[in-house]
Amino acid sequence: MSSLWQILRPAFLTGVACLVALPVLVKAVEADTKVSGKAGTAPEARPASETIDEIIEIAPIWSGHPVGFALLTRGNQQFVAFYDAERHMTVGQRTLGDKSFRLTRLASQIGWDSHNYIVLAIDDEGYLHLSGNMHVVPLVYFRTTRPLDASSFVRVPQMTGQLEHRVTYPIFFRGPNKELLFTYRDGASGDGSQVYNTYDLKTRAWRRLLDRPLTDGEGQRNAYPSVPRLGPDGYYHMVWVWRETPDASTNHDPSYARSRDLVHWETGKGEPVALPMTLKTGDIVDGVPEKGGVINGNVHLGFDAQKRPIVSYHKYDEKGYTQIYNARMEDGHWKIYQASDWDYRWDFGGGGTLVFEVGLGPVQLEADGTLTQNYRNKKHGSGTWILDPQTLKPIGTKVSAPGYPRSIAIVESKWPEMGIKWSGDAGQSGEPGVRYVLRWETLPSNRDLARPKPWPPATPLRLYKLRRPK
Repeated sequence: MSSLWQILRPAFLTGVACLVALPVLVKAVEADTKVSGKAGTAPEARPASETIDEIIEIAPIWSGHPVGFALLTRGNQQFVAFYDAERHMTVGQRTLGDKSFRLTRLASQIGWDSHNYIVLAIDDEGYLHLSGNMHVVPLVYFRTTRPLDASSFVRVPQMTGQLEHRVTYPIFFRGPNKELLFTYRDGASGDGSQVYNTYDLKTRAWRRLLDRPLTDGEGQRNAYPSVPRLGPDGYYHMVWVWRETPDASTNHDPSYARSRDLVHWETGKGEPVALPMTLKTGDIVDGVPEKGGVINGNVHLGFDAQKRPIVSYHKYDEKGYTQIYNARMEDGHWKIYQASDWDYRWDFGGGGTLVFEVGLGPVQLEADGTLTQNYRNKKHGSGTWILDPQTLKPIGTKVSAPGYPRSIAIVESKWPEMGIKWSGDAGQSGEPGVRYVLRWETLPSNRDLARPKPWPPATPLRLYKLRRPK
């Protein structure tokens, strides 16, 4: 599975993010790059963009607020899941080469909550699994009755039957033995725990991967964990922040853990951690207090050439400005390095889905051995830094290919405030140099509150087949 940042990077570059840690949005563009010698200098040229091989109009969709859709390709079969123009959850299927999708409407309808994205997965027998439209509500889960047949989805009322009444943030992913896993938050913002299930192919049933939550807020807070990521050292790594209340300003204490098997966990020093991990027992990377400028959704994990984990996040500096920091495990301790030097403060707070004014990516080890990091700031713009491998400070900039061909990166709708949303492929077709993406347009998030009429007209959901330049 691609790293979460590889999946999220192009969405980050659009300048809009939300408090939801979406499992799949879009895959990064793999392209040649040019390097300028000094941070902030203008590039002399940009690498070539991808070309568009195919465009398919799938359906008109609801555009009153953003919410994540799903795209999944397996071999020559391709599946989509989205909310249609009447906000009904809808799935589609086509054989690659077909000019349209066969659509099936499911018995679930979204309101105004941008947390309620949709996720898709396929098990090793070919049965499809779907979850979504949840924000502290009972589990919404569908499974097909026939392999590779999206028209056979049926509602399944429960997975294990335990801790399934206040579900948020569903994520499917694969474990150490390629088993299908499902994780979600049980509870609410400021009061929740993280639950993990595993799918048994023999019984075609779910059971707990862990007999207790992985993280537990003890009724006083909740963690916002990343999807466990397999690192270059053979460990699965996870980062998170704690949050005390629904108010986003109460995020604090970026934290870390690693595991060989997703069952037994330890700190960055290699010390065992009993489950569930709590504020008192977790490995705190940086003791950022509440209202200290750290937020869920902007804490990322990367690695350097020595395979050491690097946790990236932002917080307020001594002057109260928002700065990006990178913390690296060195000799059994987290050493913290400041990357940015901005005179801008993103003073966020309150509940609901937010539009982020500052964004960052993980530290990336490039093929040529350099370390890079993406950033975005409402005042200072966006780009990619080249980092000094010792100090993790910017020493240059890297010019990457556009996230998408320019012809489709322009808003088409004439309705005010409309923006583009993208969703990448959670699977793969096996076609060399090809990736598939979904594109649609919506208004920005409105803190999950209903907008007064008039609402914008439906916009087209399109599938694009993109090909890398040779």
